Amino acid sequence: MAIDNVCIDGREISRSNRPYIIAEVSANHNGSLERALETIKAAKEAGVDAVKIQTYTPDTMTIPCNKEDFQIKKGLWKGRTLYDLYGEAYTPYEWHAEMFAYARKIGVTLFSSPFDETAVDLLEKLGAPAYKIASFELVDLPLIAYIARKSKPMLMSTGMASLEEVGEAIETARLNGCNQVAIFHCISSYPAPIEQSNINNIPFLRKEFGVEVGLSDHTLGNVASIVATSVGASVIEKHFTLDRSEGGVDSAFSLEPNEMKDLVEATTDAFSALGNAEFKRAQAETENRIFRRSLYFVEDLKKGDVINNHHVRRIRPGFGLSPKYLPEIIGATVTEDVTSGDRVTFEKISRPAK
Repeated sequence: MAIDNVCIDGREISRSNRPYIIAEVSANHNGSLERALETIKAAKEAGVDAVKIQTYTPDTMTIPCNKEDFQIKKGLWKGRTLYDLYGEAYTPYEWHAEMFAYARKIGVTLFSSPFDETAVDLLEKLGAPAYKIASFELVDLPLIAYIARKSKPMLMSTGMASLEEVGEAIETARLNGCNQVAIFHCISSYPAPIEQSNINNIPFLRKEFGVEVGLSDHTLGNVASIVATSVGASVIEKHFTLDRSEGGVDSAFSLEPNEMKDLVEATTDAFSALGNAEFKRAQAETENRIFRRSLYFVEDLKKGDVINNHHVRRIRPGFGLSPKYLPEIIGATVTEDVTSGDRVTFEKISRPAK
């Protein structure tokens, strides 16, 4: 099955390249445009390929309602209403133009997760180079269709989704004109337990749907992302904050700048370590071949002497004949005088005719 090509701002997302690293700002601006801009800069300095934000308002997400259905019962945001949570977490629309302009100025890609059509329209005006579909919106097929018609690359998270729902989302995107689709394996838990990461879903999803697959990682630390790289993840998304101690809706499971820098370096190293499937010895091993065992004379012999087990040993270094030739050497005669420490070579022996 052919794999969809995905390219964002000239950077190809594929298993032929190191993972594309996305720093998710989400609500970690803590209500400050200045902090949002500082976070974009810090992400750029950490070496990420892209910074992602979220584009919604409380009113485009839900309604102000205190009924039980709208109350969060468990997890990090227990005790809050949806409207209250989104009211604290959203990135105001009026910030977007300045954020996009700043990202372009410092040379880092910025795009967003839109949560309704008005958000898409805003992002189109700002020249967003790609779109991310959040896990919770994967079942919003009308929104996916609307985004797909913009003909930009689409990255979709698959948290909570069944295989049927993932397939419907991909099919909807393709049928509406998007030919650059990638998906994220994702566990929609905040933070996500690492023992439930199930990273082996990544190659499975790639084979199942014929798309590049990455990891939207909500675990604590970088282990899951590094392991994901080792099984072929081509894109990694991690929440990012300037300082967890300053709090914020998503800060508990977000990386700080030094940790994001470590993630970029570690996933790059993990990708480099994969190499290819061709069995070929590493160039770095070449010089150490001399420390393998080989055959050496360990006693002085005169031309014509017959070699026995006491005359030759399998020792280091590796300049003589391979130890596998020892049976052929025993019983042969030397064709010249040799001394202890001389290499055993075929030129120095004469083997009996068979």
